[in-house]
Amino acid sequence: MSILSSKIEGVFVIMPNGRLDTNNYMEAEKLVAESIEAGERKIIFDFSKTDYISSSGLRVILQAAKLLHKDGAIALCNANEQIHEVLEISGFLDMIRHFGNLKEAMAAVSE
Repeated sequence: MSILSSKIEGVFVIMPNGRLDTNNYMEAEKLVAESIEAGERKIIFDFSKTDYISSSGLRVILQAAKLLHKDGAIALCNANEQIHEVLEISGFLDMIRHFGNLKEAMAAVSE
């Protein structure tokens, strides 16, 4: 599986492994939708194992943000330079909080 996930202290952490692109975005979309449908309200996308994100990957993040907009929290963390640049250029960093590490992101969504 190219999308890893875990639940840490009540927060659902999604960790794309390698790339989040047209080859696996459907897997990630399904994971996000099913987790929110199952009651998850705090989600973090941890990019510590992710090398690349495409527009399809951005769509997955946007879907999660829309679903959690009124009743939940979302954060991003551990983006490498390339992913950070894509998030910045696309305006995602203006909409979704980003943190340097998982610990900071966990604290933010748990507020």
